[in-house]
Amino acid sequence: MSTSTAARPPQTTISDADPEAKLRANPVKILIGIVGMFLVLWGLGNLFLAFGYYPEKFGNKIIIGLLAIVGGVGGAYALFYFLNVFIEGLPARLAEGVIPYGFLLPGFLLVGLMLIYPTFQTINYSFANADSTAYVGLQNYRTIFSDGAFWTAIINNVLWLLIVPAVVVAFGVVVAVLSDKLSEFGERVAKSLIFMPMAISAVGAWAIWMLIYQYNTADKGAKDTGMLNAIWTTLGGEPQVWIQLQTGKFNSFLLMIVLIWLQAGFAMVLLSSAIKGVPDDTLEAARIDGATEFQIFWKVVIPQIWGTIITVFVTVFITVLKVFDIVYVATNGQYGTDVIANLFFNKLFAASEAGQATAIVVVLLIAITPLIVYQIRHFRAEENNR
Repeated sequence: MSTSTAARPPQTTISDADPEAKLRANPVKILIGIVGMFLVLWGLGNLFLAFGYYPEKFGNKIIIGLLAIVGGVGGAYALFYFLNVFIEGLPARLAEGVIPYGFLLPGFLLVGLMLIYPTFQTINYSFANADSTAYVGLQNYRTIFSDGAFWTAIINNVLWLLIVPAVVVAFGVVVAVLSDKLSEFGERVAKSLIFMPMAISAVGAWAIWMLIYQYNTADKGAKDTGMLNAIWTTLGGEPQVWIQLQTGKFNSFLLMIVLIWLQAGFAMVLLSSAIKGVPDDTLEAARIDGATEFQIFWKVVIPQIWGTIITVFVTVFITVLKVFDIVYVATNGQYGTDVIANLFFNKLFAASEAGQATAIVVVLLIAITPLIVYQIRHFRAEENNR
């Protein structure tokens, strides 16, 4: 059985009929795009300024929140819509080259507005006086570097950095390996329980651990409600105000435990995923060669997940370098537990020393920049090795 179809005439486009079409712009679309983007930005700017200056006109904060969500999402949609109209109005060849940068530009502008500009402004204010009205040169840096409280915070931060990331990674690796040996149901339960603290804020986490470290200040003979004191007194010791024990920085170690508890789930998830990605044939080859499970772990598994270990370590390291909320709600830096971020907060809001506060932030920024650069290079190396 044979069928015959009529040959269809070749379809022609406007650009085929008119080769110069790709070189021509559409002024109407360009104008609509420019005017539309201007009106959207003008409207969003005035809307959010009105939230700040005239909140009473909107009734209550719930209405402001809803309007902010609708305005923000709708405004972003409208902005990109008019941006697309503008790009479509450009000559076709130019539009093809511009469109990726056009849609990335708002994101870059937002990053510049929210991150880059404040960074340079902070550096600028670090050379100014307490209320940022006159420049004082390097006086703020001389003041903080001669302040004993600053060096106490530095020492505490160094201790946090030496202990917390290493313990978090080690705990994450051990839990990931052990949970991998459980049944599927047991693995899900164990990982869920360990990951659960990640859903708790640092303030909420301290509220939980405060019940463990609590010391009953009532009359002698009153029963202590803190779990740690209950264990300690059962073993024959006297009740202690644990969070005030400065000997050997013991109270700082107690605060570190809270952050370790919070971050362990994050490390476990990433490291467990990396361990599951280790090829089975490498493990079987090691077993055939007579390697023990301990040797397989150290010489086969660890080298293959080393990239993930470094990623987790650096991420937790940066988190620890900026630690603030646990120290603030627990001691507010008292009893020798202060850290850089908490010292900055107190300098800015309690002492009203904006110059010294921004100088402390600049020191923190300088300390964290090499880590960010290293992490970016590490990510690029990981991508190149895939």
